[in-house]
Amino acid sequence: MTQSETEILARLRLINTEGIGPISFYRLLKTYHTATEAIKNLPPKFRPFSEHQAEHELKLAQSKNIKLIAFDDAAYPQKLLELEDAPPFIYVLGRTDILNHTASVAIVGARNASINGRKLASKIAYDLTNSDVLVISGMARGIDTAAHKGAMYALNQQGPTIAVLGTGADVVYPSENQAVYEQITEQGAVVSEFLLGTSAQSNNFPRRNRIVSALADATLVVEAGIHSGSLITARLALEQGRDVFAVPGSPVEARATGPNKLIREGAFLAENAEDILSNLNLCQHKKIKPLSRAAQEDLFAKPLDKVKNNVDIPQQPDNSKSELKVIDCLTTEGVYVDEIIRATGLDSATVSLELLELEMDGRIERQVGNKVALIKKAKKDAS
Repeated sequence: MTQSETEILARLRLINTEGIGPISFYRLLKTYHTATEAIKNLPPKFRPFSEHQAEHELKLAQSKNIKLIAFDDAAYPQKLLELEDAPPFIYVLGRTDILNHTASVAIVGARNASINGRKLASKIAYDLTNSDVLVISGMARGIDTAAHKGAMYALNQQGPTIAVLGTGADVVYPSENQAVYEQITEQGAVVSEFLLGTSAQSNNFPRRNRIVSALADATLVVEAGIHSGSLITARLALEQGRDVFAVPGSPVEARATGPNKLIREGAFLAENAEDILSNLNLCQHKKIKPLSRAAQEDLFAKPLDKVKNNVDIPQQPDNSKSELKVIDCLTTEGVYVDEIIRATGLDSATVSLELLELEMDGRIERQVGNKVALIKKAKKDAS
């Protein structure tokens, strides 16, 4: 084993020692110059990650074609190094050449996003990607997934995107995003700072969010509650000196409270990709081409059938419901019934029955063109 390989193992052992986080890691490295010496000088109360565990982690990553990139590696994202607590290692499955892409925007938002919110996130991601702006998100349900899909649909359905995970790089969460995950690894990259096999844990996602915002030049929030993780990401972006954009919404929509709050507090209002490009001085005289209604529906509803199902990924239990409820699809502006059917995956008879029940309860109203809308007094039901 070479000296460099020994040091990589030592660094892996050090950062995975209980009680030592990134900040402590860098302080120890500065004091002792090498992780090998730092481990030798750890106080007795610390129990370092064993050498056997570190060797197993490296072999496991290699077997899954996952790259382990250290903070001083040339491929490591330079924007991420601006963080005081930048991960000493990141795990990357997919393309490493996009980690230092010149221009990038994070798109985040509600998991129970409305159909219109998802479509807008997809369209903005599509337009940004076609303008050579890398889209970054967290592969969560709702807005995150819509943003990744929009980005990958761009550039003749070869667009790159980065998904930052709150799990190990080999763990798909939520589980229904298996196809999305696989396509991201083919066209872009999934990134994680967590050990392989790490399952979804609530305290991991705020840590994930700091990476999402740090990798991007700006963060866009599309639909979010006041206390949502998306607003945490926006706050982190501001602390990191990044710009924050938000899509405004109706004041009676619970999912608009977060973006509206950000705008009141000084975030840039964004209704399309051009608003972001112009504020970031990224227009470069490019004119965004309009997307036809048919193409928008294709972008939003088309299954990811290009994916090669050849990745051996351990499945983690996911007890949360994967289906989008009918009520979650509705807004006060109105949504087409056929869009509800596509988004929920329910048959037309079931959707019609649920809409009838909501109408009889006085929670929705019918609109022309086979659209339905929430009645404003029922706004709490959309949260």
